[in-house]
Amino acid sequence: MKIGFYDEWKPCIVKDNGVIDFSAEVADLPNVRPQILLEEIIMNWDRLRPRLEQLSNSGTVVPMAQVRLRAPVPRPGKVIMGEGNYMEGVKVTPPRPLRTFFKSPDAVIGPDETVVFPEFKPVIFNHEAELALVIGKHCKNVSPDQALQYVFGYTTGCDVSARAPEEGEATLAGYQYGKSFDTFLPLGPAILTADEVPDPNNLNVKYYVNERLRQDYNTSDMDHSVGFMISAISHVMTLKPGDVIMAGTNHGNLGPLQDGDYGEVEIERVGRSGHRIRDDLKRRWDADAWRDPKLNAANREKLQGTPTTGTWPLVPPSK
Repeated sequence: MKIGFYDEWKPCIVKDNGVIDFSAEVADLPNVRPQILLEEIIMNWDRLRPRLEQLSNSGTVVPMAQVRLRAPVPRPGKVIMGEGNYMEGVKVTPPRPLRTFFKSPDAVIGPDETVVFPEFKPVIFNHEAELALVIGKHCKNVSPDQALQYVFGYTTGCDVSARAPEEGEATLAGYQYGKSFDTFLPLGPAILTADEVPDPNNLNVKYYVNERLRQDYNTSDMDHSVGFMISAISHVMTLKPGDVIMAGTNHGNLGPLQDGDYGEVEIERVGRSGHRIRDDLKRRWDADAWRDPKLNAANREKLQGTPTTGTWPLVPPSK
């Protein structure tokens, strides 16, 4: 089942041809803000699910052309990003440590909304199509083989990235801040519940710009699996319902985003969601200058046999 929000943040089941409103089924839940309502839906899912399954089969469908889908996770308490986290086709031994960072929850936008580039002048603005997972239960110190039990569902995401400043431009306070500008995290179109994803590490991920395919990879290339990521992070902090973890990206064929572009993330089973690009400064890059997968693979090969700091507490440092 796919769930999300539409119009004035009304909860819905998302179908291929439209949405089914289920506001009445959650009228007893706190609804101070859309994110709070989502968290309550997640925590009450076992109770709600039978009725929502009935609605999914027999409820009134409002045609998609008549609704505005909103971000399925309106403002997550935490957004934790996988930094790279892909083998780029080359398995390195010993494995590289898992690297993660925070991204601002205020970067979230929904389907067909607009990524607005700031006045900050980077070398380039890039897209990074990624699998996004939504936590379903309080999760602390879990093992990798238990971790998927704590996932409520999956959605698509794009980690929009401003790469380093141009010469003469002041540096941001932190180098990952170039990923946290407002509007830099499109999510959508809905959350596909975890029961419909047998293996999150076997999903095709694609990214299109103006209907032209750029990124095209499978989550089986992840350096550290979804379960490993959840487990490692849970040993540092408690993950809570509605938190989002972005699984990272394969960097092959990353290219520029610029004013007037329409980007789309498509993930097998999960769905397809688009976003517009607006840049009031009208900066331009070569639309055909994509990152060569062969160069990424060559850089990985250079790491073979080199020591690592490990991933606390699951993988010890190597020498």
